[in-house]
Amino acid sequence: MTLGYCLSLTAAFGSMLTAASVNGLPPTWSKDVAPIVYQRCVECHRAGEPAPMAFTSYREVRPWAKAIRERVLVRAMPPWLADPAHGSFRNDRRLSDKEIETVKDWVDGGAPEGDPKQTPPVPQFETGWNIGKPDQIFDIGADYDVPAEGTVAYKYFKVPTNFTEDKWVQAAEIRPDKRAVVHHIIVFVQEPGAKGFAGGEGGSLLVGFAPGDPALKFQPGTARLVKAGSTLVFQVHYTPNGRPAKDRSYIGLKYASAPPEYRAMTGTAMNLGLKIPAGADNHEVTSSWVAHEDVRITGLMPHMHLRGKAFQYTVVYPDGRQEMILRVPKYDFNWQLSYELAQPLTLPKGSRIDCVAWFDNSPNNKYNPDPSKEVRWGDQTWEEMMIGWFTYTVPVSARASAD
Repeated sequence: MTLGYCLSLTAAFGSMLTAASVNGLPPTWSKDVAPIVYQRCVECHRAGEPAPMAFTSYREVRPWAKAIRERVLVRAMPPWLADPAHGSFRNDRRLSDKEIETVKDWVDGGAPEGDPKQTPPVPQFETGWNIGKPDQIFDIGADYDVPAEGTVAYKYFKVPTNFTEDKWVQAAEIRPDKRAVVHHIIVFVQEPGAKGFAGGEGGSLLVGFAPGDPALKFQPGTARLVKAGSTLVFQVHYTPNGRPAKDRSYIGLKYASAPPEYRAMTGTAMNLGLKIPAGADNHEVTSSWVAHEDVRITGLMPHMHLRGKAFQYTVVYPDGRQEMILRVPKYDFNWQLSYELAQPLTLPKGSRIDCVAWFDNSPNNKYNPDPSKEVRWGDQTWEEMMIGWFTYTVPVSARASAD
């Protein structure tokens, strides 16, 4: 045995002792990992929610330990698509580097349970709801028979609220009855005497449901107005999966306990005239929206279909200054995420929101239904959309005087 070999062996052994003395025993589920999972994962990974498995106990999590490690290391879970260099969001789902390292070390160390007495309590949720117990529930009004096969055009179900007074909605959540055949649901508000329900300044969207999109929960002092006598219009996109089903989806509403200071509105920057050439791998589409009064932006939600590649929002202020407030470099149609600003962004009258979307209609896009065809606007997933949804607020007093 050479002296050099002995020295190298001693150095390696010494580094192992140093690592062991610093790191100690591997993390345990009870003390180290459960707090991360309960804070970041169980909103979806529990019974009755969209995730395919529950993570509410060590027994449930342990078989998935290696899979969790791999998904966490590449930051695929929890899903979050925003570029951290642009914008700060209060619903940011990203794990910290320390949390990722803890999960990795736990799995590498054999995924031990540790002392069960150290396990924190599982977060309590109202059964079937993320907003807590609703004050009122409305369903689509009848069972809808979803066929086993074929294409189902968007369905619209009109449900009267029978409100005798205006209601301020603090939180709202749509629950698909048969989740396997429901791609998305949007609930609009049709005010008394109105012929339509979508469009117009401020829009009439109440809340939406899509994969990955959280329930609507406004900050204290902010709520959405539903006027007396309004009708709820459910737009439902059914996707047959080989088995017939009867669906009766529903929405739960929680009302503000006191008159709000700010009224939440919905804005859209969309391009209905998009034309994506066959085979184009980075086709750019733009849209804009101009503020006709002082507003506060509180949330953003980009929307495209299967050819969606990237999306960004930029604010252009009246003095010409520009600020990128959201960049999604790798858009994923499977995760229809919304991004809630950590602090409302005040836009003076005349400010503009510019949205830019990029589409991949090439054979390199594995989700592309048909790269040989030009693609235009359409409801179905093999068609395309380009919508920059956003939520903004105005003082209730100002809006009341304007109305």
